[in-house]
Formats: sequence, structure tokens, C-alpha cells
Amino acid sequence: MKHWHIDQVSWHKFDPSKVDPEIVPLVKAAAMVERNGDIYAEYLCNVFHDDPDFQGAARNWAVEEVQHGEALGRWATLADPAWDFRAAFERFRKGFRIETKVDRSVRGSRTGELIARCMVETGTSSYYTALGEGSEEPVLVEICRLIAADEYRHFKLFYDHMRRYLVREKLSVIERLRIGLGRIGETEDDELALAFHCANRPEGAPYDRRAAIAAYMAKAMGYYRQHHLDRGVGMIFKAVGLPPRGRLSDLSARAAYRFLKFKQRRNAAIAAKEWQPAPVTVAAQAA
Repeated sequence: MKHWHIDQVSWHKFDPSKVDPEIVPLVKAAAMVERNGDIYAEYLCNVFHDDPDFQGAARNWAVEEVQHGEALGRWATLADPAWDFRAAFERFRKGFRIETKVDRSVRGSRTGELIARCMVETGTSSYYTALGEGSEEPVLVEICRLIAADEYRHFKLFYDHMRRYLVREKLSVIERLRIGLGRIGETEDDELALAFHCANRPEGAPYDRRAAIAAYMAKAMGYYRQHHLDRGVGMIFKAVGLPPRGRLSDLSARAAYRFLKFKQRRNAAIAAKEWQPAPVTVAAQAA
């Protein structure tokens, strides 16, 4: 059951004068990744084919993910009236596919699958918190706050089911940490890169994964602050079985923030040479 409905968002408060053109490309890409949640639910239901309780939870999760995509897509269309969300999403959907007809997790175990989902929800909860705090446009701030709260609940959902399976599968902390770090490393895979490309390049433009992910990361990482990493690392530690608070968590969060800023600078340099930004017809500029 949804905790909010897209029609409850205060769309009438949209203020084009407060739209930052730099944030619009990120929202467009996020809209498509979130809208694609129903495909992941199909995959999860096949992995957990004999667990009706989890299947029901996964389907409800997907309903909320799809709504996230619809809300972000609607905002991006308000911000850039020339953008065609449906057409961009269709291109993305055709280009990015995952194998859903499976009977086991690509992570090697159901516990591993749920740890990977916890990593995703940690990342999205932190990301939308950072994006909302980095925006002055009131409707986007509201949408990001709603989505970040949903993603935190989703983390708890997958974490609770992970604990249930951990009793049976008994993955060690090292195994859990390996899976968690592996999933974090996948943030630079084709999904985000292709979403950013399809959202921000015209149809027919050649797809350059390296340039697209560099451009995305250079923009997205700029919204993070230390407190976002503090919370995110705590959630990661909790999922893999380490103390979420304490000296190790604090040191890891500070190191993660420094590494993130290093990656941002490196990606910005790559994007400056290799990414050709498409013009954004921001509503404030068109008025």
C-alpha cells in the first residue's frame, strides 16, 4: 500500500524561477531508473518463488518505485516542457534489460540478494536526501523528501527479510561485506549510464557509457555532504553485520566522502572532454 499518492504532491507550488538547470538532467535519469522498478519485482518474485510473503512485499515495493518514477518524470516535464518522458523511457527500456526468468539470485543466495537490495535502498535514500537538500524548487524538495522516506522504509523491509534468511543461510560478515561492496561498485554499470544518456541525449545519438556515467557522477556527487555519507555508511554497516555507529563507522564515512569527492573531480574531467551536453529548455528560461 502506498504511503502517499502522486496527486497529493503540491504541484501547484511549482516555481520555475527556482529550477536549477544542473539538477534537471539528474531528475530525468532518476525518473527512468525508478520507473523501471516493476521489472526488478518480476525478477525478485522469481528468485523468491516459494515465499509468498516476500513476493507480496516485492510487488508493493514495485508499486512505490514506479510512482517515484512517475513523480520525478512529471516534475522534469514541468521543469523542461520540451522533454518527452515517455519517449525517453521507452528508449531506456529497450536498451536496458535484466534476465527475469530465473529461479535463483545472481548474488548466490537469497540472503545475498537481500543485502544487495539493502545497498540499493541505502544509496537511493541518501541520494534523494542530498538532492532535496540541494534544491530550492519547493515541489522537487517535497518529492525528494517523500521518496527518501520511502527508500528508508524499503531498506528496513529488505533488511528484515534478510535477517530471516540469514538464520538459514548463515553468511559470514566477510561474505556479506563482499556482496555489499560488490553491489555498491555496480553503481557505474549500464543502468545509470544508459538512463542518463536516454534522458539527456536525442534519439539516434551514439551511446558512450564512459562519458555518460562520468557526466552523471560528476553532477550527482556534487550534492553529497559528509552527513549523507555518515548516515549511508551506518546503514551499510548494519546490513552487513557491523556496528552502525562507532569509530570504524565514523572513519569509514569520512574516507568514503573523501573518495567520493576524488571520484567527482575525476569524472568531471572525463565529462568535460567526452560528454556533449544537450540543451535544457528550463521553464524559468522560457518564461
